[in-house]
Amino acid sequence: MTPSANSITVGLIGNPNCGKTTIFNALTGARQKVANWSGVTIEKREGSFRTGEYSVRVVDLPGIYSLSAYSLEEIVARDYIIHEQPDVIVNIVDAGNLERNLYLTTQLINIGVRVILVLNMSDEAEAKGIVIDTDTLGTLLGMPVVRTVGTRNDGIGRLIAAIIAVAEKTAPVVRHLHIDYGADVEEEIQAVQRAIRTVGDIGERYSTRWLAIRLLENDCDVLAKLEGFPNYAAIVGQAERSRRILEKNYGDDPAMVLTERRQGFVTGLLKEAVRRVSVEKTDVSERIDRVLMNRYLGYPILLAFLWLLFQATYVLGEYPKQGIQWLVDALSHWLALSLPDGAVKSLVVKGVVGGVGGVIVFLPNILILFLGVSFLEDSGYMARAAFIMDKIMHRLGIHGKSFIPLIMGFGCNVPAIMATRTLESRRDRIITVLINPFMSCSARLPVYVLFAGVFFAQHAGTVILALYLIGIAIAFVTSRLFNMLLAKTESAPFVMELPPYRLPTARSTLLHVWNRASQYLKKMSGPILAFSVIIWVISEYPVSETAVRAHAERVQAAQSAHRASYGEIARREGTTSVNASALKAQHDQAIAEIARVYEREKLRHSSIGIIGRAIHPAMEPLGFNWQMGVSLVTGVFAKEVVVSSLGVLYAVNAPGAPATCTKSLESELTSPEHGITPLRAFTYMLFVLLYIPCIATIVVIGREIGWRWAAVSVAYNLALTWAVCFLVFNAGRLLGLP
Repeated sequence: MTPSANSITVGLIGNPNCGKTTIFNALTGARQKVANWSGVTIEKREGSFRTGEYSVRVVDLPGIYSLSAYSLEEIVARDYIIHEQPDVIVNIVDAGNLERNLYLTTQLINIGVRVILVLNMSDEAEAKGIVIDTDTLGTLLGMPVVRTVGTRNDGIGRLIAAIIAVAEKTAPVVRHLHIDYGADVEEEIQAVQRAIRTVGDIGERYSTRWLAIRLLENDCDVLAKLEGFPNYAAIVGQAERSRRILEKNYGDDPAMVLTERRQGFVTGLLKEAVRRVSVEKTDVSERIDRVLMNRYLGYPILLAFLWLLFQATYVLGEYPKQGIQWLVDALSHWLALSLPDGAVKSLVVKGVVGGVGGVIVFLPNILILFLGVSFLEDSGYMARAAFIMDKIMHRLGIHGKSFIPLIMGFGCNVPAIMATRTLESRRDRIITVLINPFMSCSARLPVYVLFAGVFFAQHAGTVILALYLIGIAIAFVTSRLFNMLLAKTESAPFVMELPPYRLPTARSTLLHVWNRASQYLKKMSGPILAFSVIIWVISEYPVSETAVRAHAERVQAAQSAHRASYGEIARREGTTSVNASALKAQHDQAIAEIARVYEREKLRHSSIGIIGRAIHPAMEPLGFNWQMGVSLVTGVFAKEVVVSSLGVLYAVNAPGAPATCTKSLESELTSPEHGITPLRAFTYMLFVLLYIPCIATIVVIGREIGWRWAAVSVAYNLALTWAVCFLVFNAGRLLGLP
């Protein structure tokens, strides 16, 4: 495909930990958008930049080791390359680990796309004594080779120039290359190709050589793609005959034979283009690992890092959070003064500002958490944490690969559950999916920050960390339980990659945090706003006429009392002795209290009040009032809605109250009339941690492992949560905790 209308599309592809994200950020800067690939929940990142007359669109493909379509990420990357046919594929490799990284390059060569090879982290390769002859490497591969150091933007200009040259077909080294698989294998490849070519237009959509190779490797995804073509049976029949011939000749699966030939090609390539010189230098990563991965120090260091992360999330986030809270309160006060009394004012002040504003104040805490996680990932420590925990997981019967989706669950359970597709054993998938909701997703963090900050201000970070650890512990216990119930199968071995330590760049980290922030803000303007309005509607209607009349009588009585107080002082001491401002403040306070009483009476008679009283018998043994119980029900839709529900249910900033007498949600929670104690608050956070995940997660569980297992997950989580919270609350009462 040639660039059209001065527009070039570039696909970035590479192994995990090759610096692909750094290159993507260096090319596109802040001109990025994040979505999901069509039909799946794998993250899709796109960006753009301009150079000369061209507008260049860059698509960051998932990090993969091969294009064999064994995982969802591999299928997504391969389908994009084949069906979208980008103008240029930029294959980023770790220059210090070419033997492993170039295997993916050989598969790109098979597809027949135009590739630029980027030797990223070339400075680290040189420090290891690896000398790469880029001219020879480019000539042998038939593609331009560019050195880069993504963290310093070194080589980005050369990469952009290479992209333009390849897109314009002016790059001198670009040539079509066939990897030689040996005479016997090549003969069978050509036999399958001939069968494929009997279908007239198939060569316009796919490389027939690539199709033939994949059919010899028994690629189920390719078989499905060809099923609708004429002569499908003849093509499959020839592929089967060729596979049997190769199995007979080599005594091995043809897929293994082809893999060995590709690896042999890479080995020969490196002998021609790469040499090593001796470097007397101690590996820094190895020295750090002696401490961080020590069998005795590894676990306490990991806990210390996590404690620092959550402490920083609360302590550092508190200052900007207070600033946003002030802005939300100021907006609420201004709207309360500006809008006329009625349903619209109530909707805007209580539903929109009270609901969405109650959640958006936690944006700084979310950003600090993602900032810390991004630093741990980019520095290489997160892979070490996975390695440290892997030993424990094996003892608990969880596959080593399961750690990856479990770690992803701390961000969001939906893509984490989708990531279990990489597990070969269905038994491992089921167990990993069932325990994933116990990994506390970021949507629960606003609830933790709110209650930990109000009731455990001096130890908020420690309390939040304790909740995460409790979730992990219960996930492991659940794993052991299902391990005993499900029939055991032999797990495939898993080698965990440990990348070298690197200092993350500020640019890359900030872009990562900005992407997360934009997603959080979009959620505020979408589902959180929608559910806040729904909660407002069911909390306002039906209207109790008795409550309305009682409210009007109280207001009239308060106004009469105010006039009487003014008249009495004026008659007794003269009008000059009347302190009007003090009387006005007393009157406003009385009116504010009347407004709050009215809001509570309305809530009790509204639809949400009826629901709350209906579920209260189940919540009362856990120490929850009916408002807390209702907020947990609304949290099934999205966990952030728990906080916005509490803002509406506790009548924070009641529309009938004077602007000078409004109260914050924090102060309302500590009000003695609601009876929320530290023990009740901790039990409530524990319930939010453990009970059923959001509806989106339940749907994904049903689609991934079956609706029967989704029902098991919901029933198990609810029963477990109620039992754990009942034991914690009542044990705390017996111990005399407040």
